[in-house]
Amino acid sequence: MEKSVETCRVNLGGNKIILRDWIADDLASFEEWQKPCHKWQDFDGPYYTTTEENTLKQINGIRERLKSAAFPAPRTRLVIADKKSNQLLGTVNSYWESIETNWLCAGIALYDHNFWGQGIGYDALNVWINYLFFVHPQIVRLDLRTWSGNYGMIHLAKKLNFKLEAQFRKARIVNGEYYDSLGFGILREEWLNRTVAVENKK
Repeated sequence: MEKSVETCRVNLGGNKIILRDWIADDLASFEEWQKPCHKWQDFDGPYYTTTEENTLKQINGIRERLKSAAFPAPRTRLVIADKKSNQLLGTVNSYWESIETNWLCAGIALYDHNFWGQGIGYDALNVWINYLFFVHPQIVRLDLRTWSGNYGMIHLAKKLNFKLEAQFRKARIVNGEYYDSLGFGILREEWLNRTVAVENKK
């Protein structure tokens, strides 16, 4: 399937953050956060192997997008930036579990642990999920994937009213220990009902 691109930029506002396309100022910060030994890497798929080559490939890909000013439509990744400073805090992403059945997954990485526990991940995912359901009118559900050692992500999924739909026991190995692989999901109508309920509480 041929991918669409567009040159107009995306900028989505939350309460504490904005979700936006990459800018040149992000590159140095992003490259630094991809180096080993940052705390966020202990929780974001630590069972996967990452290499310097893969990191450079990502950075070069971002540079090419900035150079061409062409971004995929709909977006598959956006920067989480501080609403006041525009500083890069992390990223949100999406990928197809099965495009044949309109089965989409979302993800988030908040790099600086000093910003954890402040509602930024909740704010960012709330905006991102609204965007994904809007730009993909064909999807009827959305997934979040994590593992049983990522307590922050589990709490966040539940706070967003996602339901635990799959638990593969001892399917992930982290630091020599087995953990469960977890799949959370929410249906479009459940998300819309939640959104209405949240708005009514304001």
